[in-house]
Amino acid sequence: MKQNFTVRHGALDGVEAFLSVARHRNFRKAAAELAVTPSAISQAIRTLEARIGAALFIRTTRSVGLTEAGERFFARARPAFEELIAASEIARGMGQRPAGLLRLSVPPAVVPMLLEPMIASFCQAYPEIELEIVASGELADLASEGFDAGIRMGDLIAPDMVAVRLTPSFPMVVVGSPHYLRRRAAPERIEDLRDHACLRLRRSNGSVAPWSFVDGNKIVEAIVSGPLIAHDYPSLLGAAIQGVGLAQVPGPTAEAPIADGRLQVLLGHFAVTTPGVFLYYPERHQVLPKLRAFIDHIRQPGGPAPSPKRPGRRRQS
Repeated sequence: MKQNFTVRHGALDGVEAFLSVARHRNFRKAAAELAVTPSAISQAIRTLEARIGAALFIRTTRSVGLTEAGERFFARARPAFEELIAASEIARGMGQRPAGLLRLSVPPAVVPMLLEPMIASFCQAYPEIELEIVASGELADLASEGFDAGIRMGDLIAPDMVAVRLTPSFPMVVVGSPHYLRRRAAPERIEDLRDHACLRLRRSNGSVAPWSFVDGNKIVEAIVSGPLIAHDYPSLLGAAIQGVGLAQVPGPTAEAPIADGRLQVLLGHFAVTTPGVFLYYPERHQVLPKLRAFIDHIRQPGGPAPSPKRPGRRRQS
């Protein structure tokens, strides 16, 4: 491996000078094209020939021609160098305007709550961006899995990430359907949950999350049990609507079924408040325009959004 690296180190040095001389068959014209001196061009060519181990040009006082090695090198190097320049231009363009593939890792509950209302307008506003939404309850490693950013509840975000608030803080509410509550008395105290079928969430680390409450000035975690364990809040919410049991879910996800009577809020005075939902990404000196466009779009007037900040205390996922 070390030998291969040594051979390839600086492999492009002098190639642009070679291609210019080969096109013009003239060192001075090549120097003028590249805005350097003829002696600099000559030195670059000598260095390239020494590195390759073959003469590339036949020089006389009147003309400049290519050797057989030079002809073959020119035939392969010219299209490769043009591709490299084109690739650089594409990359430069993506660094200057919103374009390219934007991959986001989001929990399933966030899709209907935050993303569905703005997907159409975002795609229309930025036709050069290809938006890919990967809905998963797993906490993705953004860098290794090729994501530009993720969306998570603030207490699940690592401290080395830049976080942008998307929603205000909201409560985690316990809900149950009228059908379920006709069979069992509504709980009035946290301890009453021992007598109820409680639907639970399995975290990305494999553990089953307890239910969290506020009792006075204390945070209380209740170990509950029930017939269903799911990996995402929409599944828990759907099961609660069907009367399978009680569920503790983010308040915004339950607003519609609460409003239309399919669910009732229970133990509301014990509800714990979470930091809210944040978009997060690795800390960099420069945010690519495609991500900046998404952040600005989702935070337009009428959408959620104070200024970028770091979330407070984080709960283990």
